[in-house]
Amino acid sequence: MLKRRVLLVYPEIPATYWSFKYALDFVGKKAVLPPLGLITVAAMLPEEWECRLVDMNVEPLEDEAIEWADMVFVSAMLVQRASFEKVVARVGRLGRCVVAGGPYPTAMHCDIGGVDHFVLNEAEATLAPFLRDLEKGKPKRVYSDETRPDIAATPAPRFDLLDIDCYSTASLQFSRGCPFNCEFCDIIEMFGHVPRVKSPGQFLREMDSLYATGFRGPLFIVDDNFIGNKHRVKELLREIIIWQKKYGHPFSLSTEASINLADDDELLELMAEAGFMMVFVGIETPVEESLSLAGKTQNLKGNMLESIRKIQGRGIEVTGGFIIGFDTDPEDIFDRQIGFVRESAIPTAMVGLLMALPNTRLYRRLEAEGRITGLSTGNNTHDVRVNFESKLPPGVLYDGYRRVIREIYGPRAYFDRCLELLRRFPKKKRVNVKKTTYRGKNRLISFLEARALFASLFRQGLSWYGPEYFRFLAKSLFINPSRFPQAVGMAIEGHHFMTMTGEILADALRKARSDDAGGKLDGFRKIVDDKIALAYRTEADASPIGRRHETGL
Repeated sequence: MLKRRVLLVYPEIPATYWSFKYALDFVGKKAVLPPLGLITVAAMLPEEWECRLVDMNVEPLEDEAIEWADMVFVSAMLVQRASFEKVVARVGRLGRCVVAGGPYPTAMHCDIGGVDHFVLNEAEATLAPFLRDLEKGKPKRVYSDETRPDIAATPAPRFDLLDIDCYSTASLQFSRGCPFNCEFCDIIEMFGHVPRVKSPGQFLREMDSLYATGFRGPLFIVDDNFIGNKHRVKELLREIIIWQKKYGHPFSLSTEASINLADDDELLELMAEAGFMMVFVGIETPVEESLSLAGKTQNLKGNMLESIRKIQGRGIEVTGGFIIGFDTDPEDIFDRQIGFVRESAIPTAMVGLLMALPNTRLYRRLEAEGRITGLSTGNNTHDVRVNFESKLPPGVLYDGYRRVIREIYGPRAYFDRCLELLRRFPKKKRVNVKKTTYRGKNRLISFLEARALFASLFRQGLSWYGPEYFRFLAKSLFINPSRFPQAVGMAIEGHHFMTMTGEILADALRKARSDDAGGKLDGFRKIVDDKIALAYRTEADASPIGRRHETGL
């Protein structure tokens, strides 16, 4: 096969609650997660091909890199659409071939211009046919195949293409697919209902490859539902426990799972012993009618607050996904969401507006009802609008959403949830992740943790919410001293959430000012200028929200 030079480009992800943009520089990192999909695709390319990677979230894309390449592979999620389109246009102007794949092209390739070849769905099924046709000199424009390939044959990611030190968290994948059928979810459309898994040996070899890079710290298992096949997961966890003990627990683990995790004591115990520190759970809403409408039946089988507390009691933090905007949401949905977040002691509560994503049952239903108004941006936390005709009046929905994030990310409210979580955690950690300095010597506190603590003390201690910050740190030391490094991490993440909330409210305030007519601005001030909110105050001619957050403090 003719040797080729391939540039793999991962477009920029905009600043959102998920990006942790304002927390990363505390630990000297540029992005949360590496582009696992692209470095896995790179491992599927012919060995004789030369590959380079540009992750635009950690470095700029230079013309020289594009001109070096024979072909440019671009992968993107819907939220990366704007950056994706700029990359494609730029590569086209420089006369290079563009090959695109990933969730956004797979869902919307008919509406995307400037791409020479689409390699859609799962690369294990569509990349090989493209490469064969390319070798023959007759590549087609679109390669699509809805086959669910066996990921046991998927090669290990090419970590050598990464500057691993740029990322706060590493990532690996064990399975694809989810057994549930949530109406708004596009994962089941892309990967199916039957979880496909790797063997424990295959996964451990990938952990070995990651370990060989020198990376130590958080490892996120990116599965759509890690516990979709509980029997196979338990097999894996038993092997991970042995591996972690052998290497001194170099990785603290996290993943995504359904709330029925709490129903299996053995599974919870294995996860805790393996070193899981966090699990993201799609909680969505405390309203049973909305859960039923969305097909979220797994959340209706028990008491969600009790399930969350049980997981937390094993020393595993629950990060929650919440959605507002279901057709059956009552008018008091905003108060219900605020109350549930408080009672659940979930510090990282990702509350977003419902989005009708392409290729979902929700989108098809709303389209049949004539209610789709446009394409979703994929950003349901920062883009305060929905892409369909909602049952709640838009003004009520958007103002109510802003009130929710304002209240749950007020300093006192946020830090109180963190303190309650620390109370629920065991007083002694099950496992201790190996602490190392940059020289690899064992320490009680890692180099990155020390750096984060000093940066936090200076920046957050001198910030507008400094008193609440010091109150939190002091109480955390008394409540659960073994978790103090984790408490510092919670504080730093809180800085990001408060900053993002301030930006959202400031953007809305600026828009209200520009559109002000008949007292609309006075009504919006009731949402922003509220003593029980974020202490973000507004004045007639200037917004301290903007000033405070332009400084990053």
